[in-house]
Amino acid sequence: MQKSPSTSSLGPGGLDIAQAFFKPIQNSAPPSPTKRHTKITVVGAGNVGMAIAQTILTQDLVDELALIDAKQDKLRGEMLDLQHAAAFLPRTKIIASVDYSVTVGSDLCIVTAGARQIPGESRLNLLQRNLALFSEIIPPLAKFSPDSILMIVSNPVDVLTYVAWKLSGFPTNRVIGSGTNLDSSRFRFLLADHLDVNAQDVQAYIVGEHGDSSVALWSGISVAGVPILSFLEKQQIAYEKETLEKIRKEVVNSAYEVISLKGYTSWAIGYSVASLARTILRDQRRIHPVSVLAKGFYGIGGGEVFLSLPAQLGRGGVLGVIDIHLTEEEARRLTTSAKTILEVQSQLGI
Repeated sequence: MQKSPSTSSLGPGGLDIAQAFFKPIQNSAPPSPTKRHTKITVVGAGNVGMAIAQTILTQDLVDELALIDAKQDKLRGEMLDLQHAAAFLPRTKIIASVDYSVTVGSDLCIVTAGARQIPGESRLNLLQRNLALFSEIIPPLAKFSPDSILMIVSNPVDVLTYVAWKLSGFPTNRVIGSGTNLDSSRFRFLLADHLDVNAQDVQAYIVGEHGDSSVALWSGISVAGVPILSFLEKQQIAYEKETLEKIRKEVVNSAYEVISLKGYTSWAIGYSVASLARTILRDQRRIHPVSVLAKGFYGIGGGEVFLSLPAQLGRGGVLGVIDIHLTEEEARRLTTSAKTILEVQSQLGI
């Protein structure tokens, strides 16, 4: 399933037209060994996986894109649909298969596959089914691309990033969860909307669990370098903590609202993950709030837990976690968020 039937061998007796079409350059040298060929694998050809794949293609991030899914017909249909857009996209080799061997040599493996919750099913049972699914996904990815970076998008992302780390045997810097990167984008959008500025001029982070116990770092919010809360206090402009918490809850509920309206989320997570891929593959060393092994940072202890912290990303994966000053309340909430995730992890038995 790696490609659609080639039309390059339509000549008499199966002559390869590509060879006949071009006259070779005399005494040519092979390509430079320093030229890097980049490859991304996306596991899961659902709405999220294909939004990520489409965004990666339009942003010209890779030379080769591999798609993996258990549903062979849908997978081939998605591959063909993307291949047919070749005239409108940067040149990228697109391959797809149910066989993980097509992922060989990937620089970045993005996992979006996950079991869907059955009505009435407990969260723990859903996690156990996802654990079984990841047991079939992560080991072959690690086998065929032992030097790759794993990025987990499937939910619950923090727990499943921990699962992926355990199953892969990779060092912690090469296992990342998409975490609250999108939550932080939603946060910046809402703040920009309130302040009537461009969201790109707003610096703001949501950290902790990608979920109900997430933590908004209000003390670190700035617009064009101006700390917002300090500015309001200096100008003696009153604000209520309830208003701030309302905005945080609006961030948490944003995905639920989108799902209730269109059935799923896709485009925003597609852009979010593509931004992470760009930072990693092009070694941009930008700061993103992503799910990393948090033990030892910000006083988090008690066990190995993945949750979102502002981390510097680059070609080596997670390069470091930035030491942002937290208020006592923010630190307390972050610790509570870590405990929430650890409680769920402890029931998995891994």
